[in-house]
Amino acid sequence: MNSVVHALLSANEAQTAKLVALQTAFATVCNVLAQTVQQTRCWNRVGLHHLAYRALRERFPQMGSQMICNAIYSVSRTCRQVLQHPDSPWAIQRRPNAPLPLLQFKPSAPVYFDRHTISLKNNQLSMYTLDGRMHFQLGLKPQDEARFLQEKLREVVLARTSQGFRLSFLFSSTPGEAQEKTEIANEMPEYILVLPPSPPAASSTAQSIPATA
Repeated sequence: MNSVVHALLSANEAQTAKLVALQTAFATVCNVLAQTVQQTRCWNRVGLHHLAYRALRERFPQMGSQMICNAIYSVSRTCRQVLQHPDSPWAIQRRPNAPLPLLQFKPSAPVYFDRHTISLKNNQLSMYTLDGRMHFQLGLKPQDEARFLQEKLREVVLARTSQGFRLSFLFSSTPGEAQEKTEIANEMPEYILVLPPSPPAASSTAQSIPATA
């Protein structure tokens, strides 16, 4: 059964600026990847990695190899939501022969981490940024911190909220592809704009994917 632990980061002004810079850079990499998806019709994580990883490492050396991999994961995951979710107006099963739209990640799009780019010990968090590691005291409950040793950590997501930056840790005691599909079906992303492949001349306004109930 999947479950999430949330932790609000107590960031000062300088730390917040670094987190904003990381989030913006991460979205930029995702947008370059989204162009590859539109051109190749490939959003499989492994396939997209083979297509784009080397070029992205050369173009965005400041991101680091593992964050490039996390951006590939983010784009692959989001494309499955937008292009395969049955409630999405852009689902490929509805328009199998139509050109793909272009996904555009907003600067507020979440940043994905993993055990290589974030670590937690004794409630002390160490996380990757463009300017080196940054540290926070999380104040997790002992039972929540123990889960990092006892359960599989499937996702770590940094998002900006009205209260500040928040980390969400998604755990799964019994991981599997079926659980991932269930999670993806829960909601559509609000941080994505979808640009039609051939917008009418009179209107080229980006369309937002509606959230499901």
